[in-house]
Amino acid sequence: MDETFTDTNFMADGPASDAFKSQSAANDLRSAVADPSSKAKQIAQEAGAKAQHFKQAATEKAQQFREFAGSKANDLKETAGVKAQQIKQVASEQVEQGRVKAKEAHADAEQYVRDHPTKSVLTALGIGVIIGLVIRR
Repeated sequence: MDETFTDTNFMADGPASDAFKSQSAANDLRSAVADPSSKAKQIAQEAGAKAQHFKQAATEKAQQFREFAGSKANDLKETAGVKAQQIKQVASEQVEQGRVKAKEAHADAEQYVRDHPTKSVLTALGIGVIIGLVIRR
């Protein structure tokens, strides 16, 4: 009887299979107990990798923030420059209008003095006397 069994699952459900599973589990436990530092090293390496990944992500976020802040600062600088130029232009226009009005007032006063010289001199004399009395007290 040279008959060979070709069924590999022949002993899969038997007591020998349970013994093999138990033996395998025992070997796994022995390897874990025999070298506990390897598990700790593995955990430490995983933690280090996660920390490195976190550091890299934080660095990228910081760079993005710097770029965003820089662009906003440039936008603000440009806006402030435009506003400053507008204010300068308005102020220049106001100063020029003030000069024109002062020249007009000066010309009107000059014309009034030429048209009414006596009245102007007496008015100036009266104002001078009043100012002198106020200062004297």
